[in-house]
Amino acid sequence: MASPSSKKLESDSSQSRTADSVPDDSGVFDACPSGADLNSEGAVADGKSAASDSGDAGADAVGATADGGGATADGGGATADGGGATADGGGAAADDSGVAEADAGVFESLMSLIEQKLKLKKSDGEEPPVLQSVDVAGVVAFMQSGRCKNIITMAGAGISTSAGIPDFRSPGSGLYSNLQKYDLPYPEAIFELGFFRQNPQPFFTLAKELYPGSFNPTPSHFFVKLLEEKGLLLRHYTQNIDTLEHVAGISESKLIEAHGSFRTAHCLGCRKSYNQDWIKDEVFADRVPSCESCGAVVKPDIVFFGEALPDRFYKAVATDFRKCDLLIVMGTSLTVQPFASLIDNVPPKCPRLLINRDAVGVTGVAATLQRLMGKGQAFQPSKNKRDVALIGDCDDGCFTLARQLGWQDDLQRLITEGKKKS
Repeated sequence: MASPSSKKLESDSSQSRTADSVPDDSGVFDACPSGADLNSEGAVADGKSAASDSGDAGADAVGATADGGGATADGGGATADGGGATADGGGAAADDSGVAEADAGVFESLMSLIEQKLKLKKSDGEEPPVLQSVDVAGVVAFMQSGRCKNIITMAGAGISTSAGIPDFRSPGSGLYSNLQKYDLPYPEAIFELGFFRQNPQPFFTLAKELYPGSFNPTPSHFFVKLLEEKGLLLRHYTQNIDTLEHVAGISESKLIEAHGSFRTAHCLGCRKSYNQDWIKDEVFADRVPSCESCGAVVKPDIVFFGEALPDRFYKAVATDFRKCDLLIVMGTSLTVQPFASLIDNVPPKCPRLLINRDAVGVTGVAATLQRLMGKGQAFQPSKNKRDVALIGDCDDGCFTLARQLGWQDDLQRLITEGKKKS
């Protein structure tokens, strides 16, 4: 079963931008290495776009990935990463940055004291950094060095928002702000297994609106495919259930759908299996899918709140992350477990690149305690040697990497070919 903390849908705080071609460098967000200001403008809550990843639940709403407690309902192509909210921008940024600097100073002092007393870490001289510089240029140099052979990507709803899939929690536009017509006791109920058993109609009505097949992959999806083409992709972990990774051509062997997908379905009674075409026909005929054998409701194999993640997820995690040379995290608020904690499964010196609307996993009491234990992400502290943040839209971040790697033509080719197939 998913942990209690996973019962919150994580909002994908990163939103991708649609682009027909690779844009110029102008207007692309700046990289935020350690010490840089991480306050971003409003972040798109992991919602409908698939991928905010959000967390543990495949409630990517019938088009949305519900990272939340274990509910991904990425349905119709909507990823509900759950959780995330909009980062305060504008005037608040200045105040936040001042607080952040003060917090960073207190944290570093406390960290140094604890390390000195408990000897939690080895001296700097014993562990030379992997990156030449803790910024995007350093990540690019590492990727080109020949030492970076196994890249793992983690994605939430933010990589799908530019496809037209809404996130869950963005005020006004997010999925949770527009569920009043379903007369739910609370928004998350639409992705809870208990409520679904009692009243499945709201879910399937929403599923029809957001069903996979109505949306096309974004440049972020094609960047992951490009990593596979270059022979660098060890695995792509997604919280989304919009199936856009498949449409982008990412090999099934390289893909871990942490919150399941709409490609298969099972009867909640006798467990008889059904394929995607069958359940899609039922949904678009405005019928609640019922088992042909026992008459019970047939549910797509997406992870709802109260359900366990797929076995393949846990088996892959046990072997993949120890091999990881570079972790790239895109479009997720990193608040829903167990997905969020995967960032701590890579080796201690493994560089981690975040491409997101917000710097996530770095604030609050929980994040501070994680960093005291050598976990979580630390972009600003002076001892940061591996965490780099590209704050902005996911698509922009992928274009930036492609340009600096000299891959812009390859990425544009994949985007163009994808459009011809759609």
